[in-house]
Amino acid sequence: MNQDTITAIATPPGTGGIAIIRLSGKDAFSIFSRIWTGADINDAKSHTAHLGIIHRYNSVQTIDQAVATKFKAPGSFTGENTVEISCHGSRLIQRQIIHTLIEAGARLANPGEFSRRAFLNGKIDLTQAEAIADLIAAETKAAHDIAITQTKGRLSRQLTEIREKLLHLSSMLELELDFSEEDVEFADRQTLRQTATQLLETIDSLTASYSAGQAMRNGISVAIAGIPNTGKSTLLNHLCDDDKAIVSDIPGTTRDTIEATAEFHGLQFRFIDTAGLRTTNDTIENIGIQRATQSLAKADFTIWLIDPTAPADLQKGTLEKHLGIINTERLHIAFTKSDIIPDPAIPIKQIPETLGLPAIRRHSISPVTGEGISGLISAIAEQATANRDPGQETIIANARHYESLLHSRESLSSMIDSIDNGLPTDLMAADLRTTLTHIGEITGAITTPEILSNIFSNFCIGK
Repeated sequence: MNQDTITAIATPPGTGGIAIIRLSGKDAFSIFSRIWTGADINDAKSHTAHLGIIHRYNSVQTIDQAVATKFKAPGSFTGENTVEISCHGSRLIQRQIIHTLIEAGARLANPGEFSRRAFLNGKIDLTQAEAIADLIAAETKAAHDIAITQTKGRLSRQLTEIREKLLHLSSMLELELDFSEEDVEFADRQTLRQTATQLLETIDSLTASYSAGQAMRNGISVAIAGIPNTGKSTLLNHLCDDDKAIVSDIPGTTRDTIEATAEFHGLQFRFIDTAGLRTTNDTIENIGIQRATQSLAKADFTIWLIDPTAPADLQKGTLEKHLGIINTERLHIAFTKSDIIPDPAIPIKQIPETLGLPAIRRHSISPVTGEGISGLISAIAEQATANRDPGQETIIANARHYESLLHSRESLSSMIDSIDNGLPTDLMAADLRTTLTHIGEITGAITTPEILSNIFSNFCIGK
């Protein structure tokens, strides 16, 4: 690992009341002493804060009055000697302090280098490092909750337990290979299969949480669709509590997709108001309809509005035409204008049923009064998260983790198949080694410089 002492601004770019500058490395205290007038940072106790003056290197010219907090190795975030400088938030002051620290012997940190050093020094594992980045980026309660549980090491502990059991199984099989000439069986095949099956169930439980984890971490995209004048734009405006879309009685008013975000149930929703779906000779409107179709294909969920005042056959035909591009498992039918017609006529009500769509995802709403809308959004949120609670269970939200778990599942399943088919020990041992590699890649127990560079390069410089 690079032994340079590194420095960077840890607070967001810009001007504020204060800014924090980090200095970390084996020479952090001696370098800091060269630009500091105040308590001797070398003799000060760890985890203490001191008021003093930051001056230019080899000069008495003052840059700022600041507070320096000392963290002695290994009791710091990075596991190295660290000084955190709390200075006034002027951009000029921040630049001058960084410049004088570099003159005194530090170098500017690379993106994510503080967190990378924390990982290499055993302060955190890779799942916790990635969770720190997620925590910084979190904009909703759900994203925060899932990241904070990862920083506390819940996933790490579960994966470590899986890996320890795999190591035990692997050691038994490797021992058999060492004594292959004696034809000794150290690992009882029934016990081996039982343990492997239990581990496979745990891995399956983790991978099954990925869809919910993605919704919590990245939010949910919801396309609002239907024929013209069903209330799509009115619904968007109500959901976002803003006049994002123009509302009128003229068919074809919405000619392009309009997007807006809002938070419900701790989740970020991205609503997409689409052009009314119909046959038209208007060139511009047809472009809007084409974009609406593309949005339906990409959206996580679709709210399809059915207007009880419009012809049932037209609406049924339009919906049926688009079912091939919609994820029907995530399609919610909303009978709109409930403030005008609380109980739609039978032909209208039967549209979902005649198309084989489940009754559980049908709603009655009024985009004008708001009636039924909260229930509709709650139903989507519950479906997206499968009612999973990151405070109570381990949830996978990282694509890298998910991919490694899928690979580990594949190799572990192959080992179980080898047991069932009475295949040689060396094949089972190879599958176990592969499983161990994939599990170890998640936490960083097994890793490569390329993996580390890919992960930490996405961090901000001061983290």
